[in-house]
Amino acid sequence: MVSAVSQLPLPPDLPAGALRVVALGGLGEIGRNMTVFEYDGRLLIIDCGVLFPEDQHHGVDLILPDFSWLAGRLDAVDAIVLTHGHEDHIGAVPYLLRQRPGIPVVGSRLTLALVAAKLREHRLVAVTRQVREGDRVVLGSFDCEFFAVNHSIPDGLAVGVRTGAGLVLHTGDFKMDQLPLDRRITDLRGFARVGEEGVDLLLIDSTNAENPGFTLSERELTPAIDRVFASAGRRIVVASFASHIHRIQQIIDAAARHNRVVALVGRSMVRNMEIARRLGYLTVPDGMLIEAGQAKALAAEQVVLICTGSQGEPMSALSRMANRDHAISIGEGDTVLLASSLIPGNENAVNRVINGLTRLGAQVVHRGNALVHVSGHASAGELLYCYNVLQPRHVMPVHGEARHLNANARLAQAVGVAPERVLVAEDGVVVDLYDGRAAITGRVPCGYVYVDGSQIGEMESSLKDRRILAEEGFISVVAVVEAGTGKPVGQPEVHARGSIAGVGPFDDVSGLIEEALIQAASDGVTDLHELEQKIRRTVGRWVDRTHRRRPMIVPVVVTV
Repeated sequence: MVSAVSQLPLPPDLPAGALRVVALGGLGEIGRNMTVFEYDGRLLIIDCGVLFPEDQHHGVDLILPDFSWLAGRLDAVDAIVLTHGHEDHIGAVPYLLRQRPGIPVVGSRLTLALVAAKLREHRLVAVTRQVREGDRVVLGSFDCEFFAVNHSIPDGLAVGVRTGAGLVLHTGDFKMDQLPLDRRITDLRGFARVGEEGVDLLLIDSTNAENPGFTLSERELTPAIDRVFASAGRRIVVASFASHIHRIQQIIDAAARHNRVVALVGRSMVRNMEIARRLGYLTVPDGMLIEAGQAKALAAEQVVLICTGSQGEPMSALSRMANRDHAISIGEGDTVLLASSLIPGNENAVNRVINGLTRLGAQVVHRGNALVHVSGHASAGELLYCYNVLQPRHVMPVHGEARHLNANARLAQAVGVAPERVLVAEDGVVVDLYDGRAAITGRVPCGYVYVDGSQIGEMESSLKDRRILAEEGFISVVAVVEAGTGKPVGQPEVHARGSIAGVGPFDDVSGLIEEALIQAASDGVTDLHELEQKIRRTVGRWVDRTHRRRPMIVPVVVTV
């Protein structure tokens, strides 16, 4: 197994006839999936998704892939190919198209519909090309073949990319549910065919590589969901991803069996389900869907509300309900069903929501206490099956944290892929396929790009300040000194906010600041910036010594 290290140099020039593969996101994380293929001076992008912020990303809305490696080369992009319609695979498309609006976007019917709705919000219109399983199309320098894969959203596709350097298969997100709700199974016959042809490099989903056996079928959830509905005495609130059409269908079917109507809550939920219904991916009985406002007029035992917020997102409908900051009030006897898996990193946020709902009197049903969700990703048994069917010459695990990538790499070796042909990479690491061999050849700059309101860019210094404000607090000092001499006029004013606010009174540190200013004046220091720095150091030493804190300190010196 070849693992990438952070100290890799920039890659050499790409030899003629070689294929370069660079992941700009999705390696070492769950989200931000984006892989760039380079051949004969042309580029192909597979997926362009976002990563959702965690607790330490104070105020950040989204995290994008780093497009800087593509700067000045966007005219060479032949297409953006999308494997499916989840946000971690399509969410960053508008931000890339802002930089070059004319890049063709290729995907399945549902995926393109979800992208089109997203682009409308950004006031963009894309050049699109719809494909389906079985299609084989030439996109510039890349000959692409599409295979049906089963996932937690309809219309998922794996992509085979043929160039003069060889055949690369990118699975996208997939599992091997043999009884999917839409009866669209992963195309193992197609996989076997390209396996016979010879897969030179396999990029394969790693999310569930640590999980033994096979992922449960979606159909196995139906009895468990029915039990939740049968035992619920009052209103039922279901939280799910806004793109999880299969799960929403199961909830609507259960509501019909138990004589309940359904209201969709949240803009993204309403938008996506309207798209799915219009395209025929969601079946809703006549009269079943009502407006959220109408639900208030009905008896609680007649209603099911479907909303976003299964990951504890702060501004989601469910989080606001848990915080009593939503028009819908959760009360004693309500049942809340979290119908999704837990994305790593969201544990604290989800637990806060569960605790908040429980305190309001709701019974919260989630994957930890009932079989109400199955993953959309292949477990170890399915991955082994695919390796044996495909028999790839080289393997590059994708879509997962470091532990998932390494677990997937071990599976590849277990079926006989030579360790030196299993490439465990990180974001920005370059893999070149040349003369029948794939190898790590370098690394390109690849960081995090944050979206904060209308601001887009690197914000590490700003995030550091926000973390300090959130965790350590804030101290401001206003000192008045004589112009020309720098001598203090009276005692400085000290104010604190946040976690440091309760450590006062500040008489001790006020005296220390005054002494420091007197000493500075006697030393002939009159520059206001130097005086502010002395105040910052004085307050910093005091608060560290007395309270073991490192707050943000903002001194202001005024002359009279």
